[in-house]
Order: sequence, then structure tokens, then C-alpha cells
Amino acid sequence: MPWPANHLPKYRKHRASGQAVVTLSGRDHYLGPHGTKASRDFYDRLIAEWLQHQRQPVPEGSDTITVVELCARYLKFAQAYYQKDGRCTKVTPAVKACIKYLRAWYGREPATEFGPLALKSVRQRMVADGLSRRYVNDHVARIKRMFKWAVAEELVPPATYQALTAVSGLKRGRTEAREPAPILPVDDAAVEATLEHLPEVVADMVRLQSVTGMRPAEVCIVRPCDIDRSADVWLYRPASHKTQHRGRERTVFLGKTAQAVLLKYLARAAETYCFRPCDSEQKRLAVAHANRKTPLTAGNRPGTNRSANPARKPGERYAVDAYRRAITRACEVAEIEHWAPNRLRHSYATRVRKECGLEAAQVALGHSSADVTQIYAERDLNYGIEVARRIG
Repeated sequence: MPWPANHLPKYRKHRASGQAVVTLSGRDHYLGPHGTKASRDFYDRLIAEWLQHQRQPVPEGSDTITVVELCARYLKFAQAYYQKDGRCTKVTPAVKACIKYLRAWYGREPATEFGPLALKSVRQRMVADGLSRRYVNDHVARIKRMFKWAVAEELVPPATYQALTAVSGLKRGRTEAREPAPILPVDDAAVEATLEHLPEVVADMVRLQSVTGMRPAEVCIVRPCDIDRSADVWLYRPASHKTQHRGRERTVFLGKTAQAVLLKYLARAAETYCFRPCDSEQKRLAVAHANRKTPLTAGNRPGTNRSANPARKPGERYAVDAYRRAITRACEVAEIEHWAPNRLRHSYATRVRKECGLEAAQVALGHSSADVTQIYAERDLNYGIEVARRIG
């Protein structure tokens, strides 16, 4: 029978020598005379270090760990650290993707021997595999971050990480890595064409995001209890958001158009999600029943041909990927170019910047810096044309 997850190795007496001993990861550590305060303090220190290394053997020297062992330990750390609302964030799959390149070429090498030339070789292989310049730079930054963590855990000496920081990122126009297409606002005509083929619940999510500029994840978790309706402009404060771990607050401002979209979803329990796949499925079945051609006296009666325990059931809230896939399917039916829900945020930012200015767009999007807002809000070239007419 395996030990429980919270089990700690015991402080024991080694009868032959009279010393205290503890076994960590299959290795005995002698602590000094049994029963003394010094031996118990030594025991506490070893247990603390062992737990800090995720119950793995504490290395005696920094040159004893290989790159593949370092990758395994860092991945275990990342899976526990990069979490939100009990789920792993998108950082964890990205860490796995960059670790794949390290293991392939340098997995058996000592981690201390992984230097700038090795990092450049891994980077060039990423370029050869067709990864974009920005994605390659992100992978390289994750590798550096892993070695920085290893220094903090005393798995490698500081000089190893300091040498890797000398490798700079790939520059636009000075590398063979491809440049990704910029993310632009989605055309209003494309949104309208998509809405015709979306389920009612998902269509309302698109309408709400279009007039508020909130992130797709924030649309999926709207609840009545998170909305302050005490004034003419409602304030929506998501229970979870992207920059929550940085101690920042997020407020979405809901005007009359957004209120009209939300109104029919607020007559429910305060902590129930407004946009639910189970509601959308019920409406789909109701429409299918209304369009039924076979008389009720023939064929299956409603509900009789369904599994009592289906493998998948409609959930209580939409996942971001499910929201995106619904839009993609509607685009395919409408025979238009696919667009992602995050492009609605770009469209909203561009409109707000044009009509109200950059600072207003920064506040509406919840950015701490205007530099980030400029990534989302496209510049209005009409200003430049007007200057040229007056001056040039």
C-alpha cells in the first residue's frame, strides 16, 4: 500500500551506531546522537530542503544533475505554480513544448554545461521547424527562466544562468524565422454574418464582448453576483482575471447596449453563470422539437433515445476554447474567414481610441500601461491625412 501524499519520513534510531537517521528518496542520512536537539534540528532542515525539491533527492553538487532531470523537476514545479482557479494555465503546455527541444539534443548532458552556444543551437532548430520569431523568443525566455529557477534551487551555479542571459532575442528582419501576421480588428460585416449561425447564448456572448471589450475568459464567467447595478452604468468585476496574480483589479463598464444583452440572463441564482452550455443545449433541443416532422405518435418520443449517463454532458460554463470553436464552426457555415473572439477586443479598443482617446481605451481595457493598449488599438490614419492637408 503506497504512502499517503502528506507522509513525511520518520526520525528513527540506528541501533548499531546509536545515531538518529532519516531516509529520503532511498538514501539514509545520519543526524548525530539520537534524541539530541541538534539531531532533531538537522532532521527538520533536511525535511524542509527535501520538500522544497518536490520530494526529490537534494543534489550534493551542482554538476550532478542532467538537463533532462532539470526539465522534469521544473515541469513539476510549473504544473503546481502556474495555476488559476484549480486549473493549469497555458504556461504549462508552453513549457512542455520548449522542453521537448532540450531533451532531444542535450537531455543527457550536465545542466552546468548547457551554455550560450547550446541555447543558440536549440533556437536555430526551432527556426528550422517553422516556428515564428516571436514564438521562438518566448521559448528561449522560458529556457532562461528554467535555469534561473534552477539557480534558486541550488541545482546549477549562478554562472550557468548568467551566461545564458547573454543570448539576445531574434530581431525583425535579421533572422530566417518567419514573421507572424499581425492580429487586426475583425470586420463588423464578418461578425454579423457569424451571428446568424451561432446558438443564441453564444451569439449574446459575442454581442456583449463587442460592446465591452472584455477578454474571452471574462465573458465566459459572468455571474449576477459580480455585477454592480446600482448606477446607470453597471460595473462588472470578474471573480478571476488575467492580472489577478499581480494584485490588480479589473472592472468592465456595461452601458445600455451591454445591459440589454445581459438582462435576460440575470434572473437566476446570484452565483450561477449567465452563459451556460446546458442552457444552450436545451434551446437547441427545443428548436429541433418544434421543427420535428415525424408525428409524436410515431418514432422516438422526446428524451427516450438519450443515454442516461453520456460520456460528455453540457457544463455550467463555457470554456474559452469551446467559445472559440463555436465561432469557428459558425464561420465555416457562413463561408467566411475564421476569426477568434480576442479580435473583438481589438475592434473595441480601436473604436474607443478613435472616439475617446488612448487613455480612455487604456481604462476600458483594464491595462496598466498605455503601451499595451496600443497593441490592441490601431492608429487612426485619418489624423495623419488631416495634418498633411493642413501643413503639407
